[in-house]
Amino acid sequence: MSGPLSLARPDLRDFVPYEAAAPDRQMIRLHANESAWRHPWDDSEAGLNRYPDPRAERLTRRLAEIYGARANELLLTRGSDDAIDVLARAFCVAMQDRVLVCPPSFGMYAIAARLQGAGVIEVPLDAGRDFSLDEEKLLAAAADVKIVFLCSPNNPTGNVIPAETIAKICDRLTDRALVVVDEAYAEFAGAPSAIDLRPYHDNLVILRTLSKAYALAGARLGVLVADPVVVRLLRGVLPPYPLPSPCLEAAERLMAPEALEQARHAVADSVARRRRLADALTGLSCVTRVWPSEGNFVLVRFRDADLAVESCRKRGVLLRDFSRKPGLEGCVRITVGEEDENRLVLETLETLQ
Repeated sequence: MSGPLSLARPDLRDFVPYEAAAPDRQMIRLHANESAWRHPWDDSEAGLNRYPDPRAERLTRRLAEIYGARANELLLTRGSDDAIDVLARAFCVAMQDRVLVCPPSFGMYAIAARLQGAGVIEVPLDAGRDFSLDEEKLLAAAADVKIVFLCSPNNPTGNVIPAETIAKICDRLTDRALVVVDEAYAEFAGAPSAIDLRPYHDNLVILRTLSKAYALAGARLGVLVADPVVVRLLRGVLPPYPLPSPCLEAAERLMAPEALEQARHAVADSVARRRRLADALTGLSCVTRVWPSEGNFVLVRFRDADLAVESCRKRGVLLRDFSRKPGLEGCVRITVGEEDENRLVLETLETLQ
């Protein structure tokens, strides 16, 4: 067997998933054991007494248009964390398979693998070259892994992996491993999406989210883009009704043209504030380095990271301390806030020596 299904756990290749009740809202629903009455305070469109559409077909089609993919290549998940978890569960045999991660990066890749009982191989990013990825080292280490997790733009370093590098890794690992590219911050970057490469690589999986650029972190809605056979497999592993109705309705409101346009303007404003924040931080005496970022954050190295974090906390501002992570000594990640929030951070840090 070849293709991405050959990489799945052998016991799941012929797995017959649970079949959820059909979601037809035009019919009298006496097939799903739902309550026939709804609460007087329930102002949701479909009614919280009814199960949501298990496949969220209307939203899936709209998101496919936005991402430039086909609807059968999309799977909606409870945030990208859910997608990372289900990939590890579906493709890694416990105590046998391994995944590859490139620290410093998003910690959930390794956590999901270890929860599944899979091993974790680390190929660190090159801190001396702005945390760039050495694809030859990665490929040498990926000889016997099931999943390679890449983050682009990377969290917390903010750098992008070039499309040609991703394509090369996919080519070399065809029928050997899935290559998962997490693009949670893609809307803030100037680089093209790896989704453009998807038609040419059946082992490529892309993760997107509505949490960052679209301001729906509380709705917990992620999007996985992959070969249709991978989507079918993962859908069967997920619960039958994975996304709550209020989350789906919030995302559908976002799909209105005026809401999407507002989000695009907000992203452009955030990118402009990111540049101004990075420039201002570079000029502070307490800062030794600010890395270029393609996300909605900047990674900053301080002379005294503990002092910087605690000083901001006392002013009511939380920063993310990475200073004790390997390769990130003295580093703090600062999310780009509104103009007055960024100003408060800068005013606080200006007082530090």
